[in-house]
Amino acid sequence: MFDVLSNKTYRRLFFAQIIALIGTGLTTVALGLLAFDLAGDQAGTVLGTALAIKMAAYIGVAPVAAAFAERLPRRAMLVSLDLIRALVALALPFVTEIWQVYLLIFVLQSASAAFTPTFQAIIPEILPDEAQYTKALSLARLAYDMESVISPILAAMLLSIISFHSLFAGTSVGFFISALLVSSVLLPQARVAVRRGIYDRTTRGLRIFLATPRLRGLLALNLAVAAASAMVIVNSVVLVQSGFALPQRFTAFALAAFGAGSMMAAWALPRVLARLSDRTAMISGAGLLIMGLSVGVYLSDYRQMLLLWWMLGLGYSLVQTPGGRLLRRSAHAEDRPALFAAQFALSHVCWLLTYPLAGWLSANFGMSQTFASLAFVATLALIACASLWRPEHEQPAVVHEHPDLPGGHPHLARNKAGMHGHAYVIDDLHRRWPA
Repeated sequence: MFDVLSNKTYRRLFFAQIIALIGTGLTTVALGLLAFDLAGDQAGTVLGTALAIKMAAYIGVAPVAAAFAERLPRRAMLVSLDLIRALVALALPFVTEIWQVYLLIFVLQSASAAFTPTFQAIIPEILPDEAQYTKALSLARLAYDMESVISPILAAMLLSIISFHSLFAGTSVGFFISALLVSSVLLPQARVAVRRGIYDRTTRGLRIFLATPRLRGLLALNLAVAAASAMVIVNSVVLVQSGFALPQRFTAFALAAFGAGSMMAAWALPRVLARLSDRTAMISGAGLLIMGLSVGVYLSDYRQMLLLWWMLGLGYSLVQTPGGRLLRRSAHAEDRPALFAAQFALSHVCWLLTYPLAGWLSANFGMSQTFASLAFVATLALIACASLWRPEHEQPAVVHEHPDLPGGHPHLARNKAGMHGHAYVIDDLHRRWPA
């Protein structure tokens, strides 16, 4: 897997991603402490609002940012966004009012919403070989999972010698280093085949997404992933400390078990995807999520929880990691930034639905009912995926015709006039998938 790091450009971008992720993890810890410092017992409300602002920024800003990204130099854009995030992190320790926290979080997360899809869309151009790109996706998944383990441990170590305000400085340093690494490489320029209006550019990714069967299936799987991960993220602490009456550190162990399952799947996926189709692997992962949530109805002790969380992490990564391959295959290079932004926004819509659902169900109906309800949501999502994304949609050449094109059109000159077949993506000549 690590041989992909022999590519100098990707290697520097990957380390930039890791450093920025660790910095973001430090901010997560420091933000909770800042909220308590400003609001005391109302810190939970402040954090909940901050998370809602984060989701709103991700959903609303990503498609708009992608629309403007095609007109801007990619390297300058990514470096500028890293610098904005660094400056916001530096400003956070100096806030004195809660509204200032909300404003800075919106700016920080808006910059992340613009940075992440643009960054993700560059990787398939740097690594055009699908096997290499698959390894890069697995490494990215490993980086996210390792961050969830390393950042809290690092924060705990730092807090023993410095105040939580200084954690924001660590975040800022991470973003500055990320900016330096990104600025040190040459990135492929965005390809712009046709100049489009702002509305067309803003909605293009969403229209391609919803017109492509495999991506409609991915959207359904996003909901299954969100149902399972919401159970883990929202209710781990409740299960550990209230259900099993264990100390706080056992919550961290449970989350680490989820991360371990995800990392194991990410490690194995390059070999798995060499034998199985993306659809088979992802549907199998969704089946694991449903099985885990269903078994959770009968959860009775902490050791069972660790095994269950490991299983959910395994299914989570099996579904999540190959998603980039689907996006890569489903658009021309010039449309990939918009498509990655659409996936970024739509996946966070799913989390915006399931996070409060998981919390409300556990508070009002108990854990068994919460597991059962989220298993039901994930099952509906899997049924929808199987219906929307069928095996015949993955044929290497899709047979179709263009009755609206004149006989001498260049597309018909390259392909046979009348019925013909080729790798099919939604674009200006192919606006809907053939029946």
